[in-house]
Amino acid sequence: MIDIGSNSVRLVVYENGGRAPLPIFNEKVLCGLGRGLDRTGRMSEDGIGMALESLHRFARLCPQMGVLDVQAVATAAVREASNGPEFLETVRNECGLDVRLLTGDREAEVSAGGVLSAIPGASGVAADLGGASLELTLLDNGSVAERVSLPLGTVRGNGEEPIGESREAIGDQLDGLDWLPRAQRQSLYLVGGSWRALARIHMDESGYPLHVIHHYALEARDASEFCAMLAGWPRPRLESAKGLRADRLESLPFAAVALECLLERSGAERVVFSANGLREGCLYEALTPLEQQIDPLLWLCESAARRMGRGGSGGDLLAGWIAPALEGVVPDKLRLAACHLSDIGWSEHPDYRAEQVFLRILRMPLTGADHRERIMLGLAVASRHAAITPALKRLGLGQLVDKREKRRAVCIGLAMRLAYTISGGAVSVLEQFRLQRKPGELVLTAPEGAHILVGNTVQRRLRALAERLDLDYRIRLRT
Repeated sequence: MIDIGSNSVRLVVYENGGRAPLPIFNEKVLCGLGRGLDRTGRMSEDGIGMALESLHRFARLCPQMGVLDVQAVATAAVREASNGPEFLETVRNECGLDVRLLTGDREAEVSAGGVLSAIPGASGVAADLGGASLELTLLDNGSVAERVSLPLGTVRGNGEEPIGESREAIGDQLDGLDWLPRAQRQSLYLVGGSWRALARIHMDESGYPLHVIHHYALEARDASEFCAMLAGWPRPRLESAKGLRADRLESLPFAAVALECLLERSGAERVVFSANGLREGCLYEALTPLEQQIDPLLWLCESAARRMGRGGSGGDLLAGWIAPALEGVVPDKLRLAACHLSDIGWSEHPDYRAEQVFLRILRMPLTGADHRERIMLGLAVASRHAAITPALKRLGLGQLVDKREKRRAVCIGLAMRLAYTISGGAVSVLEQFRLQRKPGELVLTAPEGAHILVGNTVQRRLRALAERLDLDYRIRLRT
């Protein structure tokens, strides 16, 4: 996927084009095609030169990497500049790339599709801030209701406007959107590098323990106060911010003001940062409606199991087997996701297996789960191996999940631990056994003559699960 944006030109190669594509190569070059666009109406020759050099390289890299389907899109700067058509013709002739030029409305729709690919059923406003435009899309339970592209960006005015003038210009554009207040008490889903940079700074300033941008969420009041503070930072203070790259120094104050204005006029109650945007939206649109309905978290977990497990996880069978014991206690989606990932730590050293699995899941490129669900998923799979509470406290993550959520996650882990003890990892063996939750007790039913398979270790692990569920336990042999 080649994205010719108003600030950067980027190549992202994905492992596959499925429901939740995994990026395996990502290279960005800051060309600033939209820099000074308001003043000149043209893309600068320097920017065009850098962009063409990058596109030549990307066009050469793709066949070397075995990329079979190369998509290229261009957005606001190329769309608005008087020399945009000439630039696209040069790209076609010199680089062999047929670039799809998106209209403003299409750019908004596609970017929103990227958000929905990662956060199905989202309601609120998806906001994609680029170098030369701000795309806003009203989402209603996963459907696009309204969309617009506004001439507001981080580089189009060359970064020379005082904050007060930027605030006034942004406000004037937003005041014309009579549908924006429909996001009241819902969420703003933020897309774009400048807003991701803002999230990184907030994480560092607040001591947030999980440095994963996707689905990082802030209450509206906290976000507004932080934006107001950041917009007033002098340059030396910005330069000292941890995790802020030099190329974001100029754009960050504008991004902060834009977010502050959006929150004020929309009435949204929180902001959610999305790692998925335009590029992922292009891939999402190429899926069939049936493929789009697949849950991205479950798809990613099952894919990870195929890569890291021992010939597949048997996740569906395992999840079905433990379900009767956990009915009404844990969410079905979390149980199934954990069962898919249940064996990804098989090759780790036994003394470190639980913690390694926990850390791996915390840092995996997962979509379809917020930070609380990500921690619960890691805790569930780690608990299949050993208690992980000390690591949870040491990493400062205990504050992000409550006592009830921890209990739910551990119950999944203990149920999987029992299943693996009975089956030795050959989960098809579980079809001979039955785990049931009855009034006041947890019952494991084994086939006739299977008493040798339900010895002390199985009894001990059945008891551990039953105690966590506040139940007695019993093993019954069929006769």
